[in-house]
Amino acid sequence: MTLLWMIIAVAVIHVLMDNRQPAKTMAWALVIIFVPVIGLVFYLFFGINHRKERMVSQRSLDQLTKRSMLGFVEQKNLRVPERHKQLVDLFVNQSFSLPFKDNQIDIMTDGYSFFPELLKDIAQAKHHIHLDMYIFEDDALGRLVADALISKAREGVMVRVIYDDVGCWNVRHDFYEEMREGGIEVAAYLPVRFPSFTSKVNYRNHRKLIIIDGVTGYIGGMNIAMRYVKGIGEQPWRDTMLRITGGAVYGLQRAFLIDWYFVDRTLITDRVYYPQLSTMNYELLTNNCLAQIVTSGPTNPYPEIMQGYVRIILAARRYIYIETPYFLPNEPVLFALKTAAMAGVDVRILCPRRSDARFVEWASRSYLREAYEAGVQVYLYETGFLHSKMMVSDDSIITCGSTNVDFRSFENNFEANAFIYDEGTALRMKNVFLRDQEQAVLLSDLPYRIHPKFMKRLWESLTRLLSPLL
Repeated sequence: MTLLWMIIAVAVIHVLMDNRQPAKTMAWALVIIFVPVIGLVFYLFFGINHRKERMVSQRSLDQLTKRSMLGFVEQKNLRVPERHKQLVDLFVNQSFSLPFKDNQIDIMTDGYSFFPELLKDIAQAKHHIHLDMYIFEDDALGRLVADALISKAREGVMVRVIYDDVGCWNVRHDFYEEMREGGIEVAAYLPVRFPSFTSKVNYRNHRKLIIIDGVTGYIGGMNIAMRYVKGIGEQPWRDTMLRITGGAVYGLQRAFLIDWYFVDRTLITDRVYYPQLSTMNYELLTNNCLAQIVTSGPTNPYPEIMQGYVRIILAARRYIYIETPYFLPNEPVLFALKTAAMAGVDVRILCPRRSDARFVEWASRSYLREAYEAGVQVYLYETGFLHSKMMVSDDSIITCGSTNVDFRSFENNFEANAFIYDEGTALRMKNVFLRDQEQAVLLSDLPYRIHPKFMKRLWESLTRLLSPLL
């Protein structure tokens, strides 16, 4: 027993010395002290902080980003909106995420619109196809996409696939071996194999990126799995995916090639992966639809996507509309939302009424109620499971990608979002939100959620205590 308490003391000291956010430090310390055996196991597997590990060397990162991208720094007639200039500069200065003009953005809101378009683009590929997915499932849809990729590989198209090892734990390895045998280069992101289990399981590649021939790309919330078409149980699946044609695809390509270097240690900087759009027989767009592809992860010195969220929220003048499947905001984001609402900005949050993760749903309830009490309009989507991850503000800016409004996305996962500065795209995304809002109920119309009974409120508070660890 004495030995156990010595181990607990060492673990708690380790948590304290890591200098995390106080809420997360307190959560881990309480778990270790009050449920010592389980808490210690969970801390070993999920809590040890490996942020300072140089998983991608700075030298190689510089090579990948600057050697390939410096040619795009000077873009003719590039006009950055004055009100968003500081946000654009923030991303450029921190991670060399360049803004690109001349983009066409197509918004897809379900698997029935996304997957047929993806398969059509795959069929038209001439040089390369890059996929970076959290989940690539071995089901009817996954096999359909895999067969399409194998077919292109046999035609001589270079096909590279990254899948997240933990996200695909339930997928048999033979599925990926069949793709390899078909000529596809396939790599797992941070494969988890004991005894290195503890150093990797908590940091996952949650990105959803697809790049075809360097001129067409996808980013958003959808993985490759049948549930993104059929839904889960009796719940239809509502999600958002962007199809991008134009300059911003270079940003998607850069994000993929950095990930590819990490999983394969192959440094790809050939300009053939950043083709001049006019040379690929694609219609050359000329507009000022500006977009930045921003990535974040536990190895980054700053949480860029979270910073982007906070900056947009605090700069909003009229409205902020947010869709997220999980609402477990860290203190900066929650404070920004409450500040904006109390300053008179129309702040609306749309979440699913029924989540696919029951424990997370309970943990989010007190956060939603706190936001509501500060003047945020909280809506609960009832027509299915809302997995969409997007924000639109003031008819001028949107962000959409893989990032949830929760601790895990902001602090632990490798994520990717598009930040788009364009009135037309913002108005279309606003209409998407308003259509979804019509399928939702106001939290204020559910008295049992606003004033829960004592035991439910206690359970919500207990689950909230663990929210930094979820």
